[in-house]
Amino acid sequence: MLPAMTLPHPLHVAIIPDGNGRWASLRGRPRAEGYEAGAEAVRRVVAAAPVLCMDTLTLFAFSSDNWQRPAGEVETLLRVFEDFLAEQACSTAAPRPRITVIGRRDRIPAGLRHAIEMAEAATAETDGLWLRLAIDYSSRDAILRAACRMYTAMEISRESFARRLGPALPEEDATPDVDLLIRTGGEQRLSDFLLWECAYAELYFTPRMWPDFDAADLAAALAEFRSRERRFGRVMQRVAS
Repeated sequence: MLPAMTLPHPLHVAIIPDGNGRWASLRGRPRAEGYEAGAEAVRRVVAAAPVLCMDTLTLFAFSSDNWQRPAGEVETLLRVFEDFLAEQACSTAAPRPRITVIGRRDRIPAGLRHAIEMAEAATAETDGLWLRLAIDYSSRDAILRAACRMYTAMEISRESFARRLGPALPEEDATPDVDLLIRTGGEQRLSDFLLWECAYAELYFTPRMWPDFDAADLAAALAEFRSRERRFGRVMQRVAS
């Protein structure tokens, strides 16, 4: 069992879980098996997150650009999401995460929309980890929509803008800025993910493929995060010896 870590609160970790298809291809398996294995990695990370003192976890499940992938692969991905959300909606295990899905919902299948609504409703009162899944999500589109909503706003501030980036949530549920962004699979880019929220995020890239990512990998990323000095534009004062 991993020891609990003492970290600043609230701690928001965002993950781009990359490398599912490549993981399967390297093993001579269909890419679909990589997405199934990736869902298991999600379960491992969700279970480990509260132990590691994380409050919010945002996973980039499906980019708006991913619609350009082969139709069969897209269908598999969306089915994996539907199965995972249906499982969470019916789960009686404790603790379980509070689930919110960000991104467009007008282009996804009706079954997945229903699973999203059921999971969000079933976990709305859960006090544990806040799990945010980005499905059919584009940060540029979210920023554009938020800017349009600000046109008639009475309050103009970074905070009010940030509240308009996600779904219609109460003010107290405004998403905290990302503290740590993890990307697996060896690539080193943000890929249109949480561009506003990652303004001061620490970035952590690992060659580890997402299906292999586990609680120990998450703990290692958090340990690296804790070793860094976060200045937010300030100059840290040194104590003279």
